[in-house]
Amino acid sequence: MRSFVHRGQITKVVFGTGTRKGIADEVRALGCDRALVVCTPGQTQQAGEVSELLGPLGVATFDQATAHTPIAVTNKAVDFARAVGADCVVAVGGGSPIGLGKAMTSRTGLPHLALPTTYAGSEMTPILGETHEGTKTTRRLPQVLLKTVVYDVDLTLTLPPDVAAVSGLNAMAHAVEALYAQGQDPLAFLMAGEALDALAAALPAIVRDPADQEARGTALYGAWLAGTCLGTVGMALHHKVCHVLGGTFDLPHAKTHAVVLPHVIAYNAPAASPAMARIGKALPGPGPARAIFEFAGRIGAPSALRDLGMPASGIREAADLIVRDGYWNPRPVDQDAVRVLLERAWAGEPPLSASVDPSDPTGAPRA
Repeated sequence: MRSFVHRGQITKVVFGTGTRKGIADEVRALGCDRALVVCTPGQTQQAGEVSELLGPLGVATFDQATAHTPIAVTNKAVDFARAVGADCVVAVGGGSPIGLGKAMTSRTGLPHLALPTTYAGSEMTPILGETHEGTKTTRRLPQVLLKTVVYDVDLTLTLPPDVAAVSGLNAMAHAVEALYAQGQDPLAFLMAGEALDALAAALPAIVRDPADQEARGTALYGAWLAGTCLGTVGMALHHKVCHVLGGTFDLPHAKTHAVVLPHVIAYNAPAASPAMARIGKALPGPGPARAIFEFAGRIGAPSALRDLGMPASGIREAADLIVRDGYWNPRPVDQDAVRVLLERAWAGEPPLSASVDPSDPTGAPRA
């Protein structure tokens, strides 16, 4: 009999179409009546609609959320929330405003609600990543779990197909790591597999027809599952790589996940057979790493870190930072192994497809 520990979620989830219209009721259900809406500068229109739905419960909007949750922006948002007397935060958007809401909750205790517009999944995790002076620090803080998440498929219909593709691959990365993470449990494994099935089916359909509401709903369902299962287990090499690259070089979050994912899968394949088998079920092909790489290409995702602004001169620095205080990983990691992985990802080369010896940190093929 297998032993495991499962961490249950406390977040209320409302899923469907048109569900945003009930946001005022969700705020009232938490005993709040002075909601601060937070968003990025590019999402003021959607945030404005949510403010209208909140009516007198919405006291103000803070529209300066940005990627990787810089502490300077959080401090500014906290001061603003106190100045307007906010008693809760309503995040509208993807990982940037939701990350800001978590950071605010960690400092003020304000309850946090969200209306996600992407597939980032941050809304379902207790993980807070913050950036200060070029370094991104990630912590697991149960107190930042959101109180309520309102998934409205309609809010994702305007997400451009190219953005939907990389956001969906970001969600797939959550599911992949949940299959082999240190705290993996049977329920997380089931949810992660279901998430991969949903996203593998939905993302190509969205690229073909951005107005396909059924596909949009399936992708959002997959993103919810992926975020949920990641929130109940740990993170491994993939997320460490992406956190370092994003925080140090200010690379775009979802695109970085899309580029890195096939290479980490290839690296971990020899040490995570059940996970690889489940990925292969969702995406049949010439091995799970190559299948993900080719899938990403078919839906128009980038394949090279150099195209995202990563300097070749930064590879060695990144490798050192990734190994330093590294996350648990099913296969041992050292600086040389990470450097090889980053070099291939930087150049846009396909992931290593040969069966490799897990005792060799360079990923050399078996003799």
